[in-house]
Formats: sequence, structure tokens, C-alpha cells
Amino acid sequence: MALFGNAHTIDPATAQQDYARLLGNGEQVHAAFLLIRDTILFTDRRLILVDKQGITGKKVEYHSIPYRSITHFAVETAGTFDLDAELKLWLSGSAAPIQKTFTKGVDIYEVQAILTQFVAR
Repeated sequence: MALFGNAHTIDPATAQQDYARLLGNGEQVHAAFLLIRDTILFTDRRLILVDKQGITGKKVEYHSIPYRSITHFAVETAGTFDLDAELKLWLSGSAAPIQKTFTKGVDIYEVQAILTQFVAR
């Protein structure tokens, strides 16, 4: 499914090690998802979008979104014929949402629970 651009779950402990240089002192990865070459990390402090660019993927953009800047979010579950779930995030100061697509195998309710835990503080 990764060939279709949909995210799947990766081990948070592995993501913690792989992206240790991005994390603040004591920051913990609670969930992580891989989208072909890109990665989405949910930490206890922020959401990190890792965007590998270009053909080789050597150029990487790290987009850090503090949970407090998320004004609202929506999840759409997978259906019978539409096999992917979606996450939409609206950030303060931006009209268009950030959208990410997940395979049916990803528990979108887990994503919702993580966001609820950190955004609703």
C-alpha cells in the first residue's frame, strides 16, 4: 500500500531512535507513521512532519507543529470501497488544512485519541 501514498504504522521506539536529533530533551514519540519516504511523528510535545524531497530524498524538510497551534482536526474512517482513512489538521493562521492519508490497516481512532490527548490540553 505504500506505493499508493498511504501511511502505515511504524514502531515508536524505532522512530525515537531514528529521529533522536530532532527531539528535545525528554521528548517522547507516542506514535509514528511512514508514508513512502515521509514520516509523521506524534510526540508528547508536537507533531513532526518529515518531508523527504527530490529524487534522492537527501534534502529533507522537518515541519514542527506545536499541538497548541492546531485549532481543530477531523478524521475520516476507511469505507467498504474507499480503503483509506484521512486526517485533516487546521492550524491557526491558515485557512487550508494539512491532509494526510492512512491505509485501512492504521487505527485512525488511535490517531484521533493521540490528538485529543495533546490538542485538548
